[in-house]
Amino acid sequence: MTDEEKTIAIFTTRVRQMMLHYEKCKNDNACLRETIVKLNEKIAQLEREKKLAERNYRSLKTAKMLEVSDTDMEAAKAKLSKLIRSVNKCITLLSEK
Repeated sequence: MTDEEKTIAIFTTRVRQMMLHYEKCKNDNACLRETIVKLNEKIAQLEREKKLAERNYRSLKTAKMLEVSDTDMEAAKAKLSKLIRSVNKCITLLSEK
């Protein structure tokens, strides 16, 4: 084998290696793009779930604020009664003068 033939054989081998490496990189790139698409879909799904959870949380918070129990009603009545007695005392004191 002459020097030129050896050089051509080495060149051919290197070109084949480069082509194989290119194909591998191409396949890896396709896999990575597929992974990106799947992850973007997952992100979108999680964002939808987050919005739903936030909406449910706001609804629950509003419902809790509106919820009135018997003890709350009794406490409110007691406070109102105390305020009314206090106002009546003030009126009585003012009317005596």
